[in-house]
Amino acid sequence: MCTIEEALNIHVLGGRSSASHCANGKSTDGKNTFNREEALFDAELLLGHVLGRDRTYLKTWPEKPLTDKQFQAYNELVKQRSEGRPVAHLLGCRDFWTLELFVSPTTLIPRPDTEILIETALAQIFPNDAVVLDLGTGTGAIALSLASERPEWSITASDAFPEVVELAKKNALHNKLERVSVICSAWFEAFEGSKFNLIVSNPPYIDALDPHLSQGDLRFEPASALVADDHGMADIRHIVQTSPSHLLSDGWLMIEHGYQQGELVRASFKANGFKQVKTILDFGSNERVTMGQRL
Repeated sequence: MCTIEEALNIHVLGGRSSASHCANGKSTDGKNTFNREEALFDAELLLGHVLGRDRTYLKTWPEKPLTDKQFQAYNELVKQRSEGRPVAHLLGCRDFWTLELFVSPTTLIPRPDTEILIETALAQIFPNDAVVLDLGTGTGAIALSLASERPEWSITASDAFPEVVELAKKNALHNKLERVSVICSAWFEAFEGSKFNLIVSNPPYIDALDPHLSQGDLRFEPASALVADDHGMADIRHIVQTSPSHLLSDGWLMIEHGYQQGELVRASFKANGFKQVKTILDFGSNERVTMGQRL
């Protein structure tokens, strides 16, 4: 019979969990190498999922024995993880900001760096009754996080894929944020004549030829949520070009982008009349979110 500690050690030492990757295709340490702390974290999440317990329980009761059924279930999850399947897909959810979000292979798994976009939006001064649009919402991570912090804002989230819209609605309900409106729309298609104080987006921004698409978690996520034409810039440029007609005076546009795209994105903002254009760095000191104001 195997204890909690033994089960974790078996798979940390023998499983060699694959290195994690950010949405920009850049691994967290710049290399696709084994990381023991990362592997242990994965193993704890998977075993905790099987046992219905949190990581604190695993650390408090390392000598607790597992039943054969529990160990087999855990072993199957570890096997799938060793094949590269994302932990979030195996668990069916991902913690993000202060929320628990359901995930699925139909959309992007929320990444910590996207919290930079949320922090940037919350740091800006907007009217108490600000009207906000989240384009390409995916799981609803950005829209729902903003709604959790600014309940007085009127927030609409949109996505082009009906199954993704349903997932975002499910997350809104799960987090008791049903006031967020989630609709099906390809970018601004459903918003003719609508204007907003703030437009936010984490659009696809990876080049189709980027080799990282065949590595790590990105292999299991939909290309529609990752890849854009024009070396990853097509959707960003479309949003930047179209946003001015959908922004109120003094309104802001904020876009998450790839770590090497900052200069191109700033140039696009300026070419389309945005003022006070600047780029915010992520947790790894990479250029990650560009913002600009329509005066």
